[in-house]
Amino acid sequence: MGDRPYPSSNRNANGARTLNGGGATTNGGSGGPPPFPATKAQQYSATRPLYRPLPPQPPRRRGCCCACCLWLTLLLIALIFLAAIAAGVFYVLYHPQRPSFSVESLRLSAFNITSSNLLTSRIDLTVSARNPNRKVIFLYDDVAISAYSDGVDIGEGSFPAFVQGTENTTVLKATVSSSRRSLEPGEAVDLTKRKKVSLEIDLETKAGVKIGGFKSKRIGIRVLCDGIEGRVAKGNPAAAATSSANARCQVKLRIKIWNWTF
Repeated sequence: MGDRPYPSSNRNANGARTLNGGGATTNGGSGGPPPFPATKAQQYSATRPLYRPLPPQPPRRRGCCCACCLWLTLLLIALIFLAAIAAGVFYVLYHPQRPSFSVESLRLSAFNITSSNLLTSRIDLTVSARNPNRKVIFLYDDVAISAYSDGVDIGEGSFPAFVQGTENTTVLKATVSSSRRSLEPGEAVDLTKRKKVSLEIDLETKAGVKIGGFKSKRIGIRVLCDGIEGRVAKGNPAAAATSSANARCQVKLRIKIWNWTF
C-alpha cells in the first residue's frame, strides 16, 4: 500500500495554525486567542454596584455626659467643703449666738366681750431683747406683735425697728389691742367663763447682722412666748397679769428658699 498523504500545517507569525491549501485559521481569522464564556466572578463584578464609603458616625455622647456629671459632682463637693471651712473659721473667730427675748411685764388693761360676741382688749407689753455677742450687731426691722388665748387672736401691735449693739439688752414697750373684734359664739362663751386668760405672745420680724463693715441679708425671726396668765376680775376691767414660772420665749429662724420657708 502506498503512503497516504496528510496535509501539512504550519503556524503563522501570530502563533495560529494554518492548513495547507486554505487560508482559514483556527481562531476564526481574528489572529487572537479563542474566546471563552465569562466566569461567575466576572458576571458578579459587572452587576455589583460601586462601593461607596459610609459617612463618619458622630461620636457617642454618653461618655461626654458621664464626664461632665463627674466634674460637676466634684465641683459641688469642693464648694461644700470650702463653705464648711469658711463657716468653721467664722464660728471660731466670732462665735455667733442667736438673740434672746423675754417678757418683762404684761398688763391686761381692757378685756371686754359684748353680748354680740365683740371683743375689745388692750394689753400693755414690755419685752426685753438681749444680744449676747461681742462682735456681732443685730439690725431689726419693725416687729409685728400678735396676742393669742388658746388660739384665739385677741390683739395686735408692733415695736419700731431698732439696732442692737454688742452685749446689749434693749427694752421694748408696745400696746397690743383689738377694737370690737368679732368672735365665734363658742370662743366668746369660753373666754367669758374664764377667770384667768392664758396668753401667748407671737413676735415676727426680719433681722440682719453687722460685723465690721459687712452687713448680711435680713432673714426672718419668730419669737414665741407662752406660759403667761392674765387675771380678769369681775367689775374691774384692768387687772395685772404677770409671767408665771413656766413662761418661756423661743427664738426660731425663718429661712426662705424659693417658695419654702424653714
